[in-house]
Amino acid sequence: MKDRTNDIIISGHNLNLTPALKRMVIEKVSKLFEHENHIIRIRVELSTDQTVEASYHAKGMIEIKGKPLIADAASEDLYKSIDLLENKLDRMLRRRSRLRVLKRKQTHGVEIPADIPKAQTA
Repeated sequence: MKDRTNDIIISGHNLNLTPALKRMVIEKVSKLFEHENHIIRIRVELSTDQTVEASYHAKGMIEIKGKPLIADAASEDLYKSIDLLENKLDRMLRRRSRLRVLKRKQTHGVEIPADIPKAQTA
């Protein structure tokens, strides 16, 4: 399987990104590539809210064919926020896949507005 770590963009706002933090995010988010082959890239933004005491936010966006999937998670622990974000993005990908299969299986009849002449047998 192809190494997709270059397709993960990690940024931090009001937060220093340590190598251990980056490694943990890459480890968690790289699992999402296994669910869907058509993912272009995944962006993860980690931030801290200084007005609220010890509030960490993790925002993620999966760029995929069609509408991008966007999720947000917040908690008092940064690692917990990353775990919550990974779970939300995983559920969104699974739901998208399940709906695509369901849409393919549900066929509907086509109504033709004009009368079709019957074939005459000789």
